[in-house]
Amino acid sequence: MMDRREVLQVGCSSFFGLGLSGLMQRRAIAAAEEVKAKSVVLVFLSGGGSHIDTFDPKPEAAETKGEFEPIATKVPGLHFSEMMPMMADRADRLTVVRSMSHTDNRHLSGSHNTLTGSVQPFRGDSNQDKSLNRGDWPCYGAAVESLRPPSDGSPGHVTIPVPLNEGALIWPGQHAGFLGSKYDPFQVNSDPNEESFAVRGLRLTEGLSVGRLDRRWQLLNSAIEREQHLDTSHDTRQFGDNQEAAFSLLTSSKLGQAFQIEQESAEVRERYGRSRMGQTLLLARRLVEADVPVVQCNMGHVQIWDTHVNHFPRLKNDLLPPLDQGVSVLLDDLTERGLIDQTLVIVVGEFGRTPTISPLAGQTVPGRHHWAPAYSAVFAGAGVRGGQVIGATDDIGAYPITTSYHPNDLGATVYHCLGIDPHSVVHDRLGRPIPLNKGKVMDVLFG
Repeated sequence: MMDRREVLQVGCSSFFGLGLSGLMQRRAIAAAEEVKAKSVVLVFLSGGGSHIDTFDPKPEAAETKGEFEPIATKVPGLHFSEMMPMMADRADRLTVVRSMSHTDNRHLSGSHNTLTGSVQPFRGDSNQDKSLNRGDWPCYGAAVESLRPPSDGSPGHVTIPVPLNEGALIWPGQHAGFLGSKYDPFQVNSDPNEESFAVRGLRLTEGLSVGRLDRRWQLLNSAIEREQHLDTSHDTRQFGDNQEAAFSLLTSSKLGQAFQIEQESAEVRERYGRSRMGQTLLLARRLVEADVPVVQCNMGHVQIWDTHVNHFPRLKNDLLPPLDQGVSVLLDDLTERGLIDQTLVIVVGEFGRTPTISPLAGQTVPGRHHWAPAYSAVFAGAGVRGGQVIGATDDIGAYPITTSYHPNDLGATVYHCLGIDPHSVVHDRLGRPIPLNKGKVMDVLFG
């Protein structure tokens, strides 16, 4: 019989392990006919990608323009940076919101706002104060899973390819927050571009069939039920939830098959680009096919888009080419497979970069720095009307000169597209009612 230690190893909730939900009997917030998307793919530029060097170029501003030239897109009058040629060729299928704006220039709390759709509760100004905490708001898929639990026990949120952490400092917004570990996302921690890529915990031990596992599960449940003295504390209930989640995951082939990226042809893999970003986006398409509601794609390790130093060489050589290729091919692939109308794709960072180009103190090589007052987000699929630009910034890309949109609004839009009322009331681990989101749905995307 599978003992508790074995089940604990595959099922105990941990941010870096199988933080999965068990089944929960709650009603869905919205009727099925209101659902625009089955999945959301959040392409996250950790560190803050430059809006001026991608989707909002400022060629007439000498001190702002930078090294890249603007190029025409498929939409007359719309220009992107020359570093985004493939996205430019698909501009008729996406919407660029150029007036994203907020006031938080800090990586951790800014990321929390983007990844949860809510401002992080204030606990102090240090990075340690802002690190991952159970008092945070839940990531999108965790809230979706709690309000509309899947019938097969599969996770509501999968994050690929690696978590956002720097030593002991873990970026907030990456787990279920106050909803509790029961709804933590499934976190991959492996580069899908490596030949050795594998996701631990998704394959049964050699010689253990699904039938055998089911019999062991029944025996384990019977043994636990006989232990009348078993503690009913929160930790024990959590242990049971994680046993159930692990069993559901191990006996479901759908998610396990999604991670078998080696099944893709060499042609497809080359099409996305043999880079971490490209293969992460290919893996995202496979997870969409497996009906995962929220797929968070971290485009590189934590803060990789934080280009204070060597800004233009890093964008040109390392960051923008694989992003441009991977996102473009993802949109093509979803379209060709008939999935684009049920998948919302979002490309965004926690903020943008400064209009000025200058070295940091103690540095000699100039770069762009944190800038939350104005930045861009790209949306496609799930009913988003392609070929439009929403909002505008001033002549140097510093501030919106039209209606601005907050990360809370992005969050409300994510929930709306997944058929969840953004203003739903959820309950924390102590049963206290808390409003899920305070933003407004960005209806202009679909007009």
